[in-house]
Amino acid sequence: MSDQIQFIVEKLNQEPFRKSYNLITFDSLESMQLLQLLNDVLGEIDPKHAVDIREELPEQTAKRMLSLLGILKYKPPGNISDLSTFRQGLVTGSKPVVHPVLYWLLQRTNELKKRAYLARFLVKLEVPAEFLQDDTVADINKQYEELMEAFKNLHKECEQLKTSGLSTAEIRRDISAMEEEKDQLIKRVERLKKRVETVQNHQRMLEIARQLRLEKEREESLAQQKQEQKNQLFHAEQRLQRAQLQLKEMHHAVVDSKPESLMKKLEEEINFNSYLVTEKIPRELGSKKNAAYFLQKVVAEPAMGQSDLNVLEIKINEVNAQMNQLIEKRMMKYEPIDSKFSMYRQQASIISRKKEAKAEELQAAKEEMSSTERQMLQKTSQAHELEGSEVLKGDEFKHYVNKLRSKNTFYKKKRLEIAEITAEYGILQRTEELLKQRHEAIQQQLQAIEDKKGISGYSYTQDELERVSAVKSEMDEMKGRTLDNMSEMVKKLNTMVAEKKASLAPVIKELRQLRQKCQELTQECDEKKIQYDSCAAGLESNRSTLEQEVKGLLEECVQEESNYRYINCMKRNLEIQLQRAKEEMKAYVSPDPQERRKAIREQYTRMILEQENLGKKLREKQKVVRESHGPNMKQIKMWQDFEQLMECKRECFLKQQNQTAIGQVIQEGGKDRLVL
Repeated sequence: MSDQIQFIVEKLNQEPFRKSYNLITFDSLESMQLLQLLNDVLGEIDPKHAVDIREELPEQTAKRMLSLLGILKYKPPGNISDLSTFRQGLVTGSKPVVHPVLYWLLQRTNELKKRAYLARFLVKLEVPAEFLQDDTVADINKQYEELMEAFKNLHKECEQLKTSGLSTAEIRRDISAMEEEKDQLIKRVERLKKRVETVQNHQRMLEIARQLRLEKEREESLAQQKQEQKNQLFHAEQRLQRAQLQLKEMHHAVVDSKPESLMKKLEEEINFNSYLVTEKIPRELGSKKNAAYFLQKVVAEPAMGQSDLNVLEIKINEVNAQMNQLIEKRMMKYEPIDSKFSMYRQQASIISRKKEAKAEELQAAKEEMSSTERQMLQKTSQAHELEGSEVLKGDEFKHYVNKLRSKNTFYKKKRLEIAEITAEYGILQRTEELLKQRHEAIQQQLQAIEDKKGISGYSYTQDELERVSAVKSEMDEMKGRTLDNMSEMVKKLNTMVAEKKASLAPVIKELRQLRQKCQELTQECDEKKIQYDSCAAGLESNRSTLEQEVKGLLEECVQEESNYRYINCMKRNLEIQLQRAKEEMKAYVSPDPQERRKAIREQYTRMILEQENLGKKLREKQKVVRESHGPNMKQIKMWQDFEQLMECKRECFLKQQNQTAIGQVIQEGGKDRLVL
């Protein structure tokens, strides 16, 4: 218990809690403070539980903590067996209950964080069956399950990526290096384009290079197709050889056999295949489905630790012990009906097991035969490639034929014996049925006689008494034998113990000396280990400083290399510009007017003249626009005024028409009143 408290105090003083406890202060905590501390640890595992327990009722706090502990698969220790006692201790903040919980949580914080995170998405909501009858609810539930499966797959991929060893810093460095290479390639392509543009017929040459690249790609694809067709031809030849071999075997089977044997062989194959289809394969399929179902259930549950596995193993052992006890009780209990049929059940189970074993042996033999046939085909193909012929020749083939004939005669003899045995078996089976019928008739007659005499059940009771007496005598004999065996075994054990003591006495003396030597060596080992740890710590510090120096030097090397590449690129650009300036000077100084026209200076002078002429034209046009701007604006103003005047006239005309229509209506209304 003190080790647990020491561990809890050490963990609480570390990150992320930083509590600065010691053993005395931690042991003097009140129940409320202890519960708050437990809640803080649970809040670190699952942020939803980071609350102040003073703001909620004790029942709510206990319910919340119990639900999270159930999700985290916490099992109370052996001395707290009752769940109500554990719940009451959790509500009151009892130290014997809270301390083991804190010890268990702080032992595996990272694992429990992961389990709590997965529980938020993988704890399935149970929907009642009557609600699932609704199509909408059923569809939503199906989508929910699909999303849960998708989350499982994504989480697995994420964990695989985390453990794959790829870091973001390495990826960023690779991306930056690839971008630098991309920029360099772009600059190189631009330089090559500029260099190619000076060559005559460069478009035609580029087109020819493109066609050459396409033809090379086509040649590679054709070579790949040729290799694939060769492989297909090889496989087709193998299939043809296999089919020819099967055809030859079928011809030999037809020549050497009769229709009855062929039908019998076909019936045997049909029976075997029907047994595989109806019994063996469905049973194996069911077992595989059950195993897959259990594996899916195991995958759906959160990750389990070693303690959980130990608890499950203990439960499995308990259940197996209970099963064995029940089986022994059933065997001890006497049941006359089961005793009658136990022999037949055992025989049936033995026959079924033998049948399954033979079926598996037959299937393995067929697989072995198919593999040997494939090997034989390969060997024959190799022999044909080496221009070989058949293996058996001359006397060897005759000897082989004679051997086959002797085997055929032996087979026929055995077949006749099997036929005689089957006939005898049918006769014995018929006699058994007749004897059973007679026995039943005699039993009925005996029952009727007993009923007449008033002693019904006498024969059955007598048989049972005889059987019980026989069983009792057998049990007495077994007890006597077991007692004798036990006495002999005790004597043997006593003698063996005495012999072992005598033989182990010198070994024990040597062991004591070796123990003393072991203690001396362990002390020396501890001293050497302390020296090794101090030396290793010094070497580790030196290694870290050297690694930092190497890292700084590598960064400087990378920086200098990038500067060198930048300066080299600038130098190449300046060389290209200098080359262009020399060519320009050469063209400008040249006496040939055609060469002068090609000079950039001449081109720029022509462009300057053209722009000056264009500027003159635009200035003249601007002058004309400025002169006509005032009259044009005045004319626009007059048109706007005219438009307003016409709009006003239109509105006046519409108002006048409305007033005349209203007057006519009033006059017609007055006339109607006068008439009335």
